[in-house]
Formats: sequence, structure tokens, C-alpha cells
Amino acid sequence: MPRLWDKYCQEIRPALAKELDCKNPMNVPRLEKIVVSMGVGAATQDKKNLETASREMAQITGQKPLICRARKSVSNFKVRKGYEIGLKVTLRRARMYEFLDRLVNVAVPRVRDFRGLNPAGFDGRGNYSMGLTEQTVFPEIDPDKVTRQQGMNITMVTTAGSDADGRLLLTMLGMPFQN
Repeated sequence: MPRLWDKYCQEIRPALAKELDCKNPMNVPRLEKIVVSMGVGAATQDKKNLETASREMAQITGQKPLICRARKSVSNFKVRKGYEIGLKVTLRRARMYEFLDRLVNVAVPRVRDFRGLNPAGFDGRGNYSMGLTEQTVFPEIDPDKVTRQQGMNITMVTTAGSDADGRLLLTMLGMPFQN
């Protein structure tokens, strides 16, 4: 069992139930899934960019990414329908909690000039999205072997009904939000 899952079950869930006055334990907000996505626009010029990004994302998440294709052609971006231009991974259960633990305790503090995560990343339903500008903040990636800096989007989907409940859950899980 991941360390963060044990902490959620033992400490966070009872504290959330008391704070939000939830009588039914199924109404307590919880983390449902984490989606990590990466747009690889340079893959239109060179296929190797997509392969290296896929390998790095698999190292970071511990799961093989799904390759996303372009839905329509855009001549300004030199993209045709069906081109492979992105990657995504959906993490659930144990892998999700292990990834979140590494993200909060190792990767986010390594971001340059880090002053906390922007609390404006909530969508109105308790889900939080954030972006990282480079993949080298994760310790699994060797900075010497990185040929191209690649950013990624991370979305945390919760069962919380509002932004306030979602922020409370993520704060208790250790997310360092700005004040």
C-alpha cells in the first residue's frame, strides 16, 4: 500500500468527514484519477521526439502512455488529421498515490523559483489542473540524456463537489498552494 493512501485512510478521510460534516463515508471527497498529458508538436517533424517523450513519460508515471492523434488538419501548424502529436496516461489506485507522493514531495519543490501552486487551476467542480514546463524535475529522468525539454499537464480528478472541498482535500494530501 502506498504511504499516501494509508495517510488518507487513517488521518485525512476522518478529518475531512468531520470538517465537511459528511455522515455517509462515501460522500467524503477522494482522489479518483490523475491524468498526465503531453503535447509533442515536434513529432510532426521527427518521429524520434515522440518516442523519447513516450519513454520519459513511462519512466515518470510507471505506465506506458497512450498515443493521441490529431482530430483535424491545421495547415498553420503543419498537422494533418491522424498525425501522432500527443501522449497521455491515466493513473488510478496505487500508482496514482505513488505518483502524487513523488510529485508533491520531490518534483514540485525542484521547480525553479517555486513559490507554491496557483490555486486558480480549479475547474469549478473540485478538479485541479497544473502544468510543468520541463520533465527534468522528476528524479527518474537523467538531465544529461534529455535532448529536448518537454512540458506536461497534470489533472487531478476528485469526487469533491466544489473547488473549496477539492482544495481542502488536495491541501491535506500535501499540495503546496500559494496563499
